Amino acid sequence: MASSPRAAGAHPVQVPEAGDGDRLEVAASVLALLADRTRLALLERLGQGDADVTTLTSACGAARPSVSQHLAKLRLAGLVTARKDGRRVVYSLRHGHLRRLVDEALNVADHQIGALPAHD
Repeated sequence: MASSPRAAGAHPVQVPEAGDGDRLEVAASVLALLADRTRLALLERLGQGDADVTTLTSACGAARPSVSQHLAKLRLAGLVTARKDGRRVVYSLRHGHLRRLVDEALNVADHQIGALPAHD
């Protein structure tokens, strides 16, 4: 297996051999979770720092039960973590890779909406 070039600050990773679809399968499942507007809004807000359900509900504009269900899916997928803080449950992103992925998806949207020129 050969190493693939990575962005600055990213850790080196091995490129999978032909037929090794595990890496692609996991990446596709992460992207599928981000394909929901409410989950994307939750992850965008969590990219700014830890938050409880009340804060996340107001940040994404969804009903509290819906937010709780989306957070449960994100927790089961290992994308967010939860910890108790008194009576509150505080959520956080599992790692910075996810924050950067959400930021880049939103940057692509900004370019498409604003008809901005492409760049690297």
